[in-house]
Amino acid sequence: MRAERVGRDTLLAQIVALVAQAQRSRAPIQTTADRVAAVFVPAVIAVAVTAFAIWASVGPEPRLAYALVNAVAVLIIACPCALGLATPMSVMVAMGRAATAGVLFRDAEALETLRRVDTLVVDKTGTLTEGAPRLVSVQPAPGWDEAGLLRVAAALETGSEHPIGEAIVAGARARGARPAPCDGFEALAGQGVVGRVEGRAALAGSAEFLSGRGVDARAFASRADALRAEARSVVFVAVDGGVAGLLAVADPIKETSAAALDALRSAGLRIVMLTGDHPATARAVATRLGIEEVEAGVLPADKAEHVAKLQAAGRVVAMAGDGINDAPALARADVGIAMGTGTDIAIEAAGVTLVGGDLRGIARARRLSRATLQNIRQNLVFAFSYNALGVPIAAGALYPALGLLLHPMIAAAAMSLSSVSVIANALRLRSAKI
Repeated sequence: MRAERVGRDTLLAQIVALVAQAQRSRAPIQTTADRVAAVFVPAVIAVAVTAFAIWASVGPEPRLAYALVNAVAVLIIACPCALGLATPMSVMVAMGRAATAGVLFRDAEALETLRRVDTLVVDKTGTLTEGAPRLVSVQPAPGWDEAGLLRVAAALETGSEHPIGEAIVAGARARGARPAPCDGFEALAGQGVVGRVEGRAALAGSAEFLSGRGVDARAFASRADALRAEARSVVFVAVDGGVAGLLAVADPIKETSAAALDALRSAGLRIVMLTGDHPATARAVATRLGIEEVEAGVLPADKAEHVAKLQAAGRVVAMAGDGINDAPALARADVGIAMGTGTDIAIEAAGVTLVGGDLRGIARARRLSRATLQNIRQNLVFAFSYNALGVPIAAGALYPALGLLLHPMIAAAAMSLSSVSVIANALRLRSAKI
C-alpha cells in the first residue's frame, strides 16, 4: 500500500478547508444589512435619548425611573443580533447542505451569483466526457506498421500531460509497443507535440498542426472525418516530413451529462460547448447531448476571451471545466465550476467544485443558491420588522392609549427570541430540496 497524500493534502482535508473557508465568507447581500446597520444604530440611540427626554419631562412620577427604564428597554430590544445573524447563519447552513450534495463553494459570493447565471460554458474532455480516453484505432500509413507507428507516437506523448497523450502511451504499452527514446521534446498547448525520436524529426497533433510545419496530411482526411463522426479524437503522426499514420482516441460521454444538460436547459440556461478538439468531433458529441452552440478548435489561451465576449454581451456566465487549460476561463467567468476529478489548478481557479464531477450538481447548486437568498431575505425582513415594531413599544408608544410598558427583562427575552427565530429559519436549509 502507498499513501499518495496525507494530512492536509488529502481530499477530505481539502473539502473540510473549503467548506470552513466558505462558511466564514461574506455574501454580497450582507452589504445591504451593513448599510442599514450604519443608519440603524445611530437611529436607535437617538430614539432611546428622545424617549428618556420625553419621559423625564412629561411622564408620570417617578419620571426619572420611567425615563431610565424605557430608554434601556429601547437599547435592549433593538440590539441587532437578529440582523447580524440573518446572512451568516443562512450561508453557513447552505455551505454544509451543499457539501452533503457533493458541491463545494469557495465563498458566499459564488453561492449568491450562481442563481443569476443565464449561460453555461462547458468544456468537453473530462467535463461532458469521462476524461479517461482510450486508444481505439491505429491506422499506419503505407510503409509503416502498427508497432512502429505506436513506438514513435508513444515516444512523443510520454512527456505530454494531456489525457489524449496519456491514452496513446497506455494504448501502445497495452499492445506491446515500447516507447522509443525522445529528445528535444516540446508541447504546444492545444496543438501537438514535437521531438526527435531515434534521431528522426517527429510530430504528433492535429492536421492543422502538421500543415503548419510543412506536412501534408490531406490523403488521410477522409479516414479522419469518418473517425470524428463517431465522436473520436484523431491524432496525426509524422516522421521526417511525411505522415506515418493516425491514431483515434475515444472518450465516452458521462452517463449523467445528458440528464444534467436537459435539467439546465429546462431551467432556462443557454449551453455553449467550448473545446480545443476538432469541430467534427465536437459536433458529434454536441449532437448526442443536444447542444446547439459549439466553439471548437479553441486554443487554451482563447477560452477566457470567449467567456469575456459572452459577458460583454450582457450574459452572466458560468464556466465548467477540469483541466489546466480551463483555469483562465474558470477565473474569468462570473462563476467558475471545476470538476473534482480534474486538476488542482482548475479547482483552485474555480468558485464551485463538483466533488464527483457530476454536472447535475450545477442544477442542485443553483436551486440551493435561490433557496439560500430567499432564506436570507426572510431573515432580514423578520429582523427589520421585529425592530420596527419592538422599538416604538419599548419607547412607550402604547402607554398613552393602553397603559402598557415593556420591561427591560421582557425586552431582553424578546430580543433573544428574535435571534432564535432567525437561526431556526436558517436551519430549514438543511432539509431544502435541491
